[in-house]
This record gives sequence, structure tokens and C-alpha cells, in this order.
Amino acid sequence: MSPVIDSLLETDLYKFTMWQTMLHRHPQTESEYRFVCRNEPAYPLAELAEDVGRELDHLCSLSFREDELAYLGGLRFIKPDFVDFLRIFRFQRRFIEVSTQGPMLEIRARGPQVHVMAFEIYVLAIVNELYFRRFDAAVAVAEGRKRLQAKVEQLKAFGAEPARAHPFEFFDFGVRRRYSGPWQREVVSTLKAAVPRFFKGTSNVLLARDLGLVPIGTMAHEYLQTYQALGVRLRDFQRAALEDWVQEYRGDLGTALTDVVGMDAFLGDFDLYFAKLFDGLRHDSGDPVVWGEKALAHYAKLRIDPRSKRLVFSDGLDLPTAFGIYRHFADRVQLGFGIGTNLSNDVGLKPLNIVMKLVAANGQPVAKLSDTPGKTLCTDETFLAYLRQVFDVKQ
Repeated sequence: MSPVIDSLLETDLYKFTMWQTMLHRHPQTESEYRFVCRNEPAYPLAELAEDVGRELDHLCSLSFREDELAYLGGLRFIKPDFVDFLRIFRFQRRFIEVSTQGPMLEIRARGPQVHVMAFEIYVLAIVNELYFRRFDAAVAVAEGRKRLQAKVEQLKAFGAEPARAHPFEFFDFGVRRRYSGPWQREVVSTLKAAVPRFFKGTSNVLLARDLGLVPIGTMAHEYLQTYQALGVRLRDFQRAALEDWVQEYRGDLGTALTDVVGMDAFLGDFDLYFAKLFDGLRHDSGDPVVWGEKALAHYAKLRIDPRSKRLVFSDGLDLPTAFGIYRHFADRVQLGFGIGTNLSNDVGLKPLNIVMKLVAANGQPVAKLSDTPGKTLCTDETFLAYLRQVFDVKQ
């Protein structure tokens, strides 16, 4: 059986953009990431531990190829010194451990952040693909193709609706929870060919390169969370993270993630300066319509025309949900929709809800206070309570 990962380019774009920023701004940061499965698998994930270990051995043997580095270097926001760093980069197996606790699979990556932060997406893709290899592939792929064709028909029917002020655009965000690598490639290829009017890119950098698509992504929770432990006053960590991003990219990659301590706390820090510098905001938890209305009200309060901004939605979407959000907002603001599991793992099998999250930096706990309570993640209840107090978060 071929390895799950055979190219280090096969990860989300935002891993590279966050990686570059941390290399330039805080290369000395130590960090710890932990794997978590949030739902009940069909069989114990602990059974995969040996195979996961072999896949990680293989991952740590890979390096970036010259053609891959040339592609990354051709993205205008990727800087030459970061490409040089990637040229000599190799994952260190000693920084990642696989173990079991009863039926649970435990994976921890610990070490310098610039050496361990990129493990995340590869680990999730590995666990997913190994997990689903135990089911009947022919049945799953046949069902997946049927459902994918139904999505294409949904999109074509949606295209007959009256035009709105801003177009409907969606992207594949499916690397981390995909059924398999070959299946994600088939899904993305099919959507590019069948509905190019709506399908505008993928977070998978390898697929973006191979299929001539736009690679999509800016920042994730780990980026802002890291700043909770970087020596700035805790109340100021979001401003510090956004400021470093602005200085690093100077106008590129201008979509800010809002739910590290909740939308209300984020908007308290997202003042006129940041609202003008960032192109828009990304939603990843809580009610999307409530969130969007808060964003538009904030722009209105700052006397910024929301039609010049973009709201990106990426929380557990399927096409009908995305259509509904689009109909609500499309005449008032630019929109984008990142769809993950429902594109890359809709094959009739129950998907795993797995994450690999930053839990500590520089020996201190970090946390995400999500607008969806089930997504809140922290290993230290005392720090979580302190964070809630500092940002006046009631949940």
C-alpha cells in the first residue's frame, strides 16, 4: 500500500503562511500539539497506532523537492529566505510521539514550533486515510461519486437563480478530514471541470499546483493562540498577532480569523486600523448569520463600506447551508465559502471529527474560546477561566 503522504506540498496553504510568520517573528517559540478525536469512531483508533507510526517514519524521510520549492517561491507572499529554510527542512521523528490509552489514539508533537507546527495536517490526513482503508473502498467511492454528481447538479440549479450583487464562490478545505488523497483529487478535479463559475480554489497546495487552481488560506487558530504565550499582555494578544501579520504580509492574505476568544472579544480589538488593513473576516464557529450581522454592524460603526470587504464562512458547511448564508448576505458584502468534510469525505461513511491543536507554547497553556462551546479546547482549566475573565467571555 502506498504511503498516505508522499509530498510535503500536500498540506493547507495556511500552514506555510503561519510557518513563515513564526520563523521570521518568533523562531525561538517552543510548542506542544495534541491529537483529539471529538466523536465516536466505528472501531478504536488505538488499533491504528502501529501504522500511524510507520507513516510518520516515512513523513520524516521526506524533503521538499525543487519543483515544489519553485512553486512556493512563485507565490508573491512567500519570501526567498523561507524557501531556503524549507529547502533544508526535515521533520524530526523525535519531536512526535504515538501512543495509546485504552481505545484512544494519542499523538503529541513537542519541540520548537517551527519544527513541529507543520505536523498537524499530515497527521490528520494519515489517521483519516488509515481509518477508512478498513471499509469497502469500492462501495464508498461509488457512493461518493453519486453524491458528488448530486452536488454538481445542485450548483447548476443554484446558478439559475437571479443574480446578486456579489457572486457565489466556494473552495475545497478538505485535506484534514478527507476520505483519501486520491478521492480528494477526484473531487477537486471534478468540481473544477464541472462548475468553474463557482469553484475557485483549494487549500491543498499540491492540488492547487497540479490542477492550476488558486491556493486558499491565511491563518488558523494556532497562530493567534501562540501569542497568548509570547510575552505580550494577555489582553493584547490578538492585536499583537494581527499586527505581526500585517507587517509580514503588507496587504496580502488579508482575511482574519475571529473566534479564538469569540467574535465579540475579537471585534473589541479589531479597530479602524485593522478593519481598513484586512480585506475581511473568517467565520469558524457559532451561528453564521449572527456572526455575519455582527461583522457588518462593526464595519458600519467604523464607517467602512461592507461591500469593499469579504466574509469567509468555513464552519462545517455543506452546499445548502452555504446557499442559505449567501442569499442572506450576498447583496451587502463579498462572500466566500470553504467547505471541507462535506466535499472530501461525503462517501456514505461517518467521518471522523479529529483535530490536532496547539495546547501549550513556551511552557504555558494556550486556549481557544470558541463561539461553539464544543470547540473550546484547553488542557488547563485555571488558564481557561482567566482567559474568560480577561475578555469578559460568559460561556
